[in-house]
Amino acid sequence: MKSSEMREKNDSELQNKLGDYRKELFNLRFQHATGQLGNTQRMKTVKRNVAQILTILRERDLEQGHE
Repeated sequence: MKSSEMREKNDSELQNKLGDYRKELFNLRFQHATGQLGNTQRMKTVKRNVAQILTILRERDLEQGHE
């Protein structure tokens, strides 16, 4: 998902998406540890998506004046 698409979503949608990505990352790590993961590139993509969502949520929080 592109960051421009993520920025169009509201905070609750981003939180839901963040939860989904974290569950997927957990499953990917588990598959990697057991030797069942075929596409290791997916882990990098999911980590990047998690970081993008956290960045967007933090930016919005700072815009509202919270620290």
